[in-house]
Amino acid sequence: MTSIIDDYVTRLTPLARGRIRGRARLAITDHGSVMLSETGAEAGDGPADVVLSARDEVFRAILSGEQNPVMAYMTGKLKVEGNVQRALKVSSILTGG
Repeated sequence: MTSIIDDYVTRLTPLARGRIRGRARLAITDHGSVMLSETGAEAGDGPADVVLSARDEVFRAILSGEQNPVMAYMTGKLKVEGNVQRALKVSSILTGG
């Protein structure tokens, strides 16, 4: 596991804990994946109800509030596989909403 993935796990665990039903995966290009569930965040590449894929810079911009996740999706910076409603829930968690 890379330090980048460790950073995401540390940052996302309190944001995700108790707020997600099922599992969501953030696939960070060239670094690995982070799984989000009701227990928090962990490194991993398992099955998920929704997968959000983007470069590290895009996820960091979303987390900092510099990038709107919907606009990232509309411009092709963020890709979504699976349930769109779950993707919206995950994006609200990433933006602190």
